[in-house]
Amino acid sequence: MTEDVIIIGGGVMGASAAYWLTRMSPGLRVLVVERDPTYQRAATALSVASVRQQFSAAVNVKISRFAIDFIRNFAERIGPTAEVASLGLKENGYLFLTTRPDQAALMRELAAMQRAAGAATEVWTAAQTRARYPWLNTDDIAAGSIGLRDEGWFDNMGLLQGFRNAARAQGARFIKAEATGVQVTGGRVTGVQIEGRGLVPCAAVINAAGTRAAQVMAWAGLPHPVEPRKRTVFVIDAPNARHPDAPLLIDHGFYLRPEGQGQWITATVPQDDGPCDVNDFEPDLHLFEEVIWEQLYHRAPGFDAVKVVRHWVGQYDYCTLDQNAILGPHPALANLYLMSGFSGHGLQQSPAVGRGIAEHILHGGWQSLDLSELSVDRVVQGKPLLELAVV
Repeated sequence: MTEDVIIIGGGVMGASAAYWLTRMSPGLRVLVVERDPTYQRAATALSVASVRQQFSAAVNVKISRFAIDFIRNFAERIGPTAEVASLGLKENGYLFLTTRPDQAALMRELAAMQRAAGAATEVWTAAQTRARYPWLNTDDIAAGSIGLRDEGWFDNMGLLQGFRNAARAQGARFIKAEATGVQVTGGRVTGVQIEGRGLVPCAAVINAAGTRAAQVMAWAGLPHPVEPRKRTVFVIDAPNARHPDAPLLIDHGFYLRPEGQGQWITATVPQDDGPCDVNDFEPDLHLFEEVIWEQLYHRAPGFDAVKVVRHWVGQYDYCTLDQNAILGPHPALANLYLMSGFSGHGLQQSPAVGRGIAEHILHGGWQSLDLSELSVDRVVQGKPLLELAVV
């Protein structure tokens, strides 16, 4: 039997696309092929699960405007079949700090763009930042960009399971299996090779394979500028730094946010950041003491006594062209759709992107939001849409 749409890759992107497709077109045959339904190594499960409006590309701000409403009002927006009452949004905000006056000017320019799209971004002086967060050392700060509403963190697995439950209730099918190839005939993908099932015919394919997305494109003989990048996340206890109202802080060289009872989550981008093996989940434990802690203590002296209590490793599906998502149909194979290359901000973009991909498949183009700036065409043409605010 021919499937209308086969989605390669579980996780929140595949689940979101399945949800929106079956919501917009009841009776559509949608098959989601998941390698590991436990999501043990899925980017969704290993995400820090945050949402923000502070992006440098206007299209990303628009995506986040939809996301924050969807996340805040999840039960109402998705309906009772999601079986998730709330995503527990903690709206503490994001605070980007800079020590450079030229960056302060850029912050003000970007804040104006974000506010025009509906965000609440403000740019503060060092004194204003210190007045709100007196536990921070702002002596060397040129400015801070803060979103006091519509930014924070939420239940990542609740979002995934909500999409998945609702999609299944609407008729989407999720199977535990591995896709191993695609069949291309006459300039279209006509089937997907699925382990244990052979060639399954289909009318359209969505590549939502995350860090394995380039492998899927290789089956079709197409290059794809997405690679896995490893991130080691540390959970720390700091008995002299109890600030439950703290924002998610992005400073030079690290980020930090409160987590639970007096603990914090922190991570950094390694200086030698580059591609890793898709199966590499070994932690880079040296990064906390050698990179993060000194900078953290400088910024907030209350972190003088710190203990790492646990850690985990996740992987970004990193877009090497411009650190932005690659979305929509591929010019060489019009029925092969991409949801790829999110570079660390995919979870928060999944509500809008899933809807957009569904609209494109069902109606032939972007409908609710114009996502054409993130289309595959820019990749083929080598025209990056740079995102400066990559965390």
